[in-house]
Amino acid sequence: MNRGELRLLSSMRVKEAKVLLDAGHAPGAYYLVGYAVECALKACIARQVRWGDFPDKAAVNKAWTHNLASLVEAAGLKRQFGNDQLTDPALEINWGVVKDWVPESRYDTTITPAKARDMYGSCTRPHGVLPWVKKRW
Repeated sequence: MNRGELRLLSSMRVKEAKVLLDAGHAPGAYYLVGYAVECALKACIARQVRWGDFPDKAAVNKAWTHNLASLVEAAGLKRQFGNDQLTDPALEINWGVVKDWVPESRYDTTITPAKARDMYGSCTRPHGVLPWVKKRW
């Protein structure tokens, strides 16, 4: 999967999450919007790859995760993200909601509409996680 495909997949999953959220399917919306963040961060990682260069194994292994905080680090964005959170309290609050997403949430049938709306908003609103990541992908 290449950077362009990851960017497209992220955008598609956000749209699908909104459809599910509006239709009252909170668990699916929660999962998909979190997955959109994962894909966006992986697009940032893919941006670092130079064709023809043999990738560093440690860097590749760090990118092979679903943990969003680890992906921020693997993308080389940890310092900038931390600094931006200090100057943008809304971004910090939004990250506080998003950072705990896990792919196993796809099995969680107890996610409430309020939790899904909070996750969706924290990902997509101005000063949300996805707008911040998209400036760097």
